[in-house]
Amino acid sequence: MLNKVIASVEEAVADIPDGSSIAVGGFGLVGIPAQLIAALRSQGASELTIISNNLGTDDFGLGLLLKDHRIARSIGSYLGTNKEYARQYLEGELTVEFTPQGTLAERMRAGGAGIPAFYTKAGVGTPLADGDIPTRYNPDGTIAETSAPKETREFNGELYVMEEALTPDFAFVHAARADRFGNLAFNKTAQNFNPDAAKSADITIVQAEQLVEAVPPAEVDVPGIYVDRVVEVGKQETGIEFRTVSK
Repeated sequence: MLNKVIASVEEAVADIPDGSSIAVGGFGLVGIPAQLIAALRSQGASELTIISNNLGTDDFGLGLLLKDHRIARSIGSYLGTNKEYARQYLEGELTVEFTPQGTLAERMRAGGAGIPAFYTKAGVGTPLADGDIPTRYNPDGTIAETSAPKETREFNGELYVMEEALTPDFAFVHAARADRFGNLAFNKTAQNFNPDAAKSADITIVQAEQLVEAVPPAEVDVPGIYVDRVVEVGKQETGIEFRTVSK
């Protein structure tokens, strides 16, 4: 479809069913597709698997879905300062698969490139490769599930661990600019995980601050072939994750 523009965020997420897997761009508070997340919260889908570096803060972004107990499984690398994230994990309400940040990005990138798995040195000789990292606890604090050992292989005298690609059902992406063909441009560090998320999913949904006639070819960060839906949302304020003031 040439024109990928959708009228509203509500319409863009209307068909996401319970049990979906969703890759979500953003890092900390930067580049978060917050309006798509809010629309999904209103839509009501639950039992979600969320692939994201972190799950927002207690009252912003993915933290709102977490607060409503709409996330069943998290694949990410950072609990951060989200107390509810830590509580749900430790009290057995949430399954958590930890993966290093660079590996997480590459797992999504590989999924978009049609590569089913790859080898990396990250995690070799640690519980990440050997298994037994708690992925889910029982309510009494005992371990209910642990990670499985990963395949390892030697190349040129060095050991590597195999990681599988991620190919979620949907992706939520925040872009600075988009055109009706789905070409995207990001603003500085708001690029973070957004391009990898955009390329990994079966259906990629983008909230763009500005809809333009055409993103110049030299400025395209993600080509429209990876994008299915675009919604213009206007300027989004990043906010401050850690506020420190002097006396």
